[in-house]
Amino acid sequence: EFDALVGVNLLREGLDLPEVTLVAILDADKEGFLRGSTALIQTIGRAARNVEGRVIMYADKRSDAMEHAIGETERRREIQLAYNEQHGITPTTIAKGVSDIGEFLQGESKLPKGKRRRKKQEETDKLTTAELDKRFVALEEEMLQAAEELRFEHAAALRDELRELRQELERRGEAEGTAAPTDADTADAASAD
Repeated sequence: EFDALVGVNLLREGLDLPEVTLVAILDADKEGFLRGSTALIQTIGRAARNVEGRVIMYADKRSDAMEHAIGETERRREIQLAYNEQHGITPTTIAKGVSDIGEFLQGESKLPKGKRRRKKQEETDKLTTAELDKRFVALEEEMLQAAEELRFEHAAALRDELRELRQELERRGEAEGTAAPTDADTADAASAD
């Protein structure tokens, strides 16, 4: 359990914590890539996933990006409130298992990105095509299970790994004159089990 989580860009980059009730944006008036109106709206949106969510933007002055983000958030809130009233919806905090920040950050190895990629490629090169096929199906099943459990960060990481495996299988298939598995093939293989 976390009482406070300090991170640079974690919320904007996809760490999904609907339990968050307060998002503080420091130096919100310093316009640039991380403080543009789009980035501010994305960060503000994280707090909106909780009924009690609030955002505090610390700034010396209101920047154009802040004004736009606040205006857009108000506009969206009015639309949502009208929709909720029209359809008799009472807002509730999204129900989801607690995200594991360790799982989100596990992809951040201490090895530089190039070395990680080479190490992963070396491991892949040691596997036969049949072993790669089995690994592909197993990873796809794990990805679907993670998505079903609403562990979207983990599912996205597995999806990226599946893309790399598919490329490797395609490369090997071209060399051997066979085809790599498609989404339909892996779905058929999974349903046959």
